[in-house]
Amino acid sequence: MSSDNKYKILIVCTGNTCRSPMAEGIAKKIAAERNIVNLEIYSAGIGTIDGQPATDYAIEVSRHWDIDISHHRSAVLTDQMVQEADLILAMAAEHVERIITLDRHARDKTYLLKGFPNTYNPGQERIDDPIGRDLQQYNQTFLELDEVLRRIFPQIIERIKAKG
Repeated sequence: MSSDNKYKILIVCTGNTCRSPMAEGIAKKIAAERNIVNLEIYSAGIGTIDGQPATDYAIEVSRHWDIDISHHRSAVLTDQMVQEADLILAMAAEHVERIITLDRHARDKTYLLKGFPNTYNPGQERIDDPIGRDLQQYNQTFLELDEVLRRIFPQIIERIKAKG
């Protein structure tokens, strides 16, 4: 665990304006609901530039579920982010491959979100990118992220306890 004793979860997608900001917001909400305070959740993209806001639809859908991501700004995935994270959750195989390219030692802590906690393999199911799609698609993506994160959060809590 990092020196500040917080368990760090990094969530990765492509542009860091849709899927990962929504997933970050959902994970923070779940942590708050369960009174987990020794946790830092952040997100980044493999194909973005720093400082881009979340998309309007991502903000709107999240707000509908009482999550505010309006202050989110995109971040380019860096090797430092990868090294500092205790757990990395990626949306698709290309994200995992990029993470492992940045730091080959990250393989043991990097998972496809829908595959967690099973060891990564490229055949696992991805979370599709809603960019450029309609509000309904964003809502479906949000609900899919919420369902997956709520399902896996007990296992994440166990990892936090094991490290703490």
